[in-house]
Amino acid sequence: MKRMHIHIAVEDLEKSVKFYSALIGQQPSVKKNDYAKWEVTNPSVNLAISQRSDNKIGIDHIGIQAGTGEELTELYDQLGKASIATMQQTGAKCCYAESDKHWAVDPSGVAWEMFHTMREVAVYGDDRAQDVRSVVASVDAST
Repeated sequence: MKRMHIHIAVEDLEKSVKFYSALIGQQPSVKKNDYAKWEVTNPSVNLAISQRSDNKIGIDHIGIQAGTGEELTELYDQLGKASIATMQQTGAKCCYAESDKHWAVDPSGVAWEMFHTMREVAVYGDDRAQDVRSVVASVDAST
């Protein structure tokens, strides 16, 4: 099953956890000192928030969480058939999880993450695709 994914950078994690827990009607399924995630079935969404040292707040990226590796491949193939450039990350460790990912950027500059999570990891990780817009733009320019 595919699930919509939204990641929001927030200024105050605790206040944001309180807000989103009330909005969604449940506590986070993952809660760390810099990150929280809700995997909700109704509506089907993976909502993540994080507090970062770069102080950027607002929508960080949007995505689709694939339930299987095959679903992730389908998403990648759909973008390829439409000649949309992507950036691949295999075994990325980010957001307390290890995932295979494909990143794309929409025409307005919104970063999209398609991913399949294989397992949880103990740390937030360093494999965030912060420069996804420039990497995808350079791939797109070369095609």
